[in-house]
Amino acid sequence: MRALGIILAGGNSGRMHELSNKRAIAAMPVAGSYRAIDFALSNMSNSHVQKVAVLTQYNSRSLNEHLSSSKWWDFGRKQGGLFVFPPTITNDNGFWYRGTADAIAQNLTFLRNSHEPYVIIASGDCVYKLDYNKVLEYHIEKKADITVVTKEIQEVEELDRFGIVETAEDGRITNFQEKPLSPAGSLVSTGIYVIRRRQLIELMEQAMEEERFDFVKDILIRYKDAKQIYSYKMDTYWSNIASVDSYYRTNMDFLNKGIRNYFYKEYPDIYSKIDDLPPAKYNPGSVVKNSLVSSGCIINGVVENSVLFKKIFVGNNCTIKNCVILNDVHIGDNTHLENCIVESRATIRSNSTHIGEDGKIKIVVQKDERYTMG
Repeated sequence: MRALGIILAGGNSGRMHELSNKRAIAAMPVAGSYRAIDFALSNMSNSHVQKVAVLTQYNSRSLNEHLSSSKWWDFGRKQGGLFVFPPTITNDNGFWYRGTADAIAQNLTFLRNSHEPYVIIASGDCVYKLDYNKVLEYHIEKKADITVVTKEIQEVEELDRFGIVETAEDGRITNFQEKPLSPAGSLVSTGIYVIRRRQLIELMEQAMEEERFDFVKDILIRYKDAKQIYSYKMDTYWSNIASVDSYYRTNMDFLNKGIRNYFYKEYPDIYSKIDDLPPAKYNPGSVVKNSLVSSGCIINGVVENSVLFKKIFVGNNCTIKNCVILNDVHIGDNTHLENCIVESRATIRSNSTHIGEDGKIKIVVQKDERYTMG
């Protein structure tokens, strides 16, 4: 591959509420057995990008543990590898990452010491499959300075979370609005970019001299007229999980057989760190309909239209509908959960009821009493 990869995984979002209190968004569990960052890492691996840097910052402990070995994504080669770069305090720099551009700029040594002519920059909080080789071929064909991967989205209420792109007939970006209150269209930036490595170094050096720290505002928007910036349109599934509603909806999308097969069964595969857990156990009297149930679960009650992650215990006479239950949750007997996201390592007491009403998703966060001292 003629490119190296950079995955931006250091951010946080207030739209995630309690879900991001103890983990980075890129470490959020997705679809029963993945983490959000697995999709970007797998796309890099499947595109034969052998050298990938992950830039971490906010609540990065669980993310760092997940990335502790590169073997799961097949980066463990003599050439290349998987590199994790948190902010580093030095004699020349005493700052945390102050933005996406600053995160890249603080790791310019990685870029200078590399030999690949191109760089693929991706976000760690999106669910999708993409062959980056096709984007690179398009980038070269257009003689572009920067190529931005874009996607038409249908959820109008979500548009103010994204950069909105307008293009000419040839695909060149003519306007770029970052999270506008009144979006001019529905073509959004997916946070995936291709750029020549030497040009990225030059742009980052210039941005740092002028104390500009954001890649979108200070590079894409600032240079949209001066540089040849093109849009590469995706026509396959893509979702950004950085809000409670989008996170819930993305997990629920995996209950759709077509989407589930697209990620689980169609080549190329999505890879993740594997846990050695027994298969799910369904005890007599349990009922499961249209749900994803991961390894290590024990089911006694009724589960409908829900996604259950690993090591979940569902007690007797429980009813779980339209829920996303994260890892290692104990649900006591006679519990009713509906339209909820249950945070990991929670203990839901017996005879409890939690229902998200008026179309809103309820986040259930309860202290795990199984691990407290008596």
